[in-house]
Order: sequence, then C-alpha cells, then structure tokens
Amino acid sequence: MAAKVLVLLGTKKGAFIAESDAERRSWKLRGPFCETWPMNHVVADPKTGTIWGAGGNEWFGPAVWKSTDLGETWTHSSDGLAYAEGEEPIKAVWSLAKGNGSLFAGVQPAGLFRSDDGGQSWEHVKGLQKHPSRPHWNPGGAGLILHSLVIDPNDHDRIWIGISAAGVFYTGDGGKSWEPRNLGTRADFMPEGENYPEFGQCVHNLVMAPGMPDRLYQQNHCGMYRSDDGGKRWVSIEKGLPSTFGFPAATHPRDPETLYLVPLNGDSAGRYVPDAKAAVWRTRDAGREWQAMRSGLPQENAYIGVLRQAMATDRLEPAGVYFGTSSGALFASADEGESWVNVTQHLPSILSVETLVVD
Repeated sequence: MAAKVLVLLGTKKGAFIAESDAERRSWKLRGPFCETWPMNHVVADPKTGTIWGAGGNEWFGPAVWKSTDLGETWTHSSDGLAYAEGEEPIKAVWSLAKGNGSLFAGVQPAGLFRSDDGGQSWEHVKGLQKHPSRPHWNPGGAGLILHSLVIDPNDHDRIWIGISAAGVFYTGDGGKSWEPRNLGTRADFMPEGENYPEFGQCVHNLVMAPGMPDRLYQQNHCGMYRSDDGGKRWVSIEKGLPSTFGFPAATHPRDPETLYLVPLNGDSAGRYVPDAKAAVWRTRDAGREWQAMRSGLPQENAYIGVLRQAMATDRLEPAGVYFGTSSGALFASADEGESWVNVTQHLPSILSVETLVVD
C-alpha cells in the first residue's frame, strides 16, 4: 500500500487534517474536529496512528482529545488535569509528547502532566513545580505556558521543556528533579547587565536533532541557538538571518545538520515576515550558514506570522516541510523547502502543525 501523509493542524476553532499521497501534489482537507475547541497542539503516534489534541481555554477548560481512526471520531478527557485546590486553575493544554508508553502534556499556567493510559487520565508531575525558581517565573506577554516538550528517544527519563518566559529546564530522572539549561541564551528585556540569567529567558520553541539527542535547537524571543551538550551551553546561530526574532523551528527527519526557521520582524515591527516577503530559512550545516527558501511563497504584501508550533517536517524522501500562518494558510514543500505550494487558506488561525505518515 502506498504511503499516505496527514498534516495535523491545531487551530483556534478546532483541529483539521490535510491529507495527500506520497507525491504530496494534491490535498484533501477534513475538519473542523473537536467541537471547534481551540486546539493548541495536535500530534500522532507514528506506530499506532492514534491522534491526540491539546486544547481548551478559560471558557472550555483544559482537555486532551483523542482519535483512534485517523480523525473520523474523537473523545476527550480532563480527568486529573488540575492543580491542587487553592492553586491557580489550568486554563488549557498547550503541548503533547509521547515517550516510553506515557503521554506527556504541558499546560498553562506552566506545569507538566503524564498519562499512562493513552490520555484517559492524568497525573501531575510535581517535581517541576517544586523547583526553587518557580515563584519567580514570569508569565511574559502571552501567559506562563509550557509549550515545548522534547523527550530523548533512547532514554525517556531525559526530558527538556520550554516555558515562556522561564526558559529551558531539563530532567534526567523522569521529572522528579529539574535544572535550568539556559547558559548562553539572552534575555534582552532584562535590565542592563542581567541579560544572561540562570532562568527567565523567553524560549519560543525547542526541538531535537534526529539521531543526536544532545543536539538541541532553540528559537528564542532574543535569538536563535544550538546546543550540542543537551542544553548545558548554547551558541548563537542567528548570523546570516534577517532578524533575531521568530517562533517556530523544525528539524529534518534524518539529517541533524538541517534546520528550518521562519524569522519574523520583532516586537516593535509587527511580528510578520521581514519586508512582507515570505521565506523559510534553511541551514544544512547546523546554523553556520543560512539560505532563504522562497520559491512559490508570496513575495508581496505578505504580512503573515507563523506561531511557535506551526511548522513541521514529514519522514518521506525527500522530506516534506509544512508551515501554517496565523491568518489561516497552510504551505507545503515536497522537496525539503526548495519549492512551495499553498495547500489551503482561510482556516482559523493555525496554532500547530505536525505530520503523520501512514504506510
């Protein structure tokens, strides 16, 4: 049977699925799903095809949605997705990641939960909340959100998380204890002389290089970075890029040297693609040099933004690359970014993009 590619979209009004064959030339859109709840992150288990969606807001409350039939039917559960009585209530689930038979969820206000039954019930991973820096975490402009979850595929006790605006934290024991890993990343919004704190950086997205679990890439509010030692030290890789600001990052499925970013104008310039000309920037050498990939992307009056989880790659050869915009357009490349097509537009604001290849 030929492979089928599903691009999983989380939007402000439900989940959507764009579907194609391995050629990735024509696409069919399905949705909206999940009763049009805000869906911050939609992911899939590549082994089973199960799809989960992280969603909710202050009106709906938090929940994780689940489909075992590639999106045809859905259920959802909030069982256990709560802090202790008297603590600030959870507004929404923002991120999901699978590891060692467990499903992990990052929430707002920032915290980590684990499910050992496929998302039916949840348990608070309390070690993170007990870190001594917790009372000093800054919610920033968008709220205190645990939005990035990265798990070592060879050792599922090793987990890295990204919190806006507290920074990157790491556990080597499955969440019992944590340490900040922000050395070398800037916090330009801090007072002069305090721009490199132990924690308090505004990380926007954190991803792991394939086959190299200690190589991490980070898109930050204040620069782009690479770490080759599991986040103990970060080096800037922003030279050659049009700005130091952006939200998403996506790694190649096989090449640890290849990374994709979508730089945006900064806070004071509108947070859209520079010069209103859309481009995905690609490095083939771990950030030493960058190339703007523009073929097929709008090069005039493109006042678009791309949010922190709204870019992904697939595992086919050549790799597909996808990104969704805050104005509801999905773009796809079937040749590792060399050329692009507009798959769909006029969707609700796209909050996340992930992929599932079904053989």
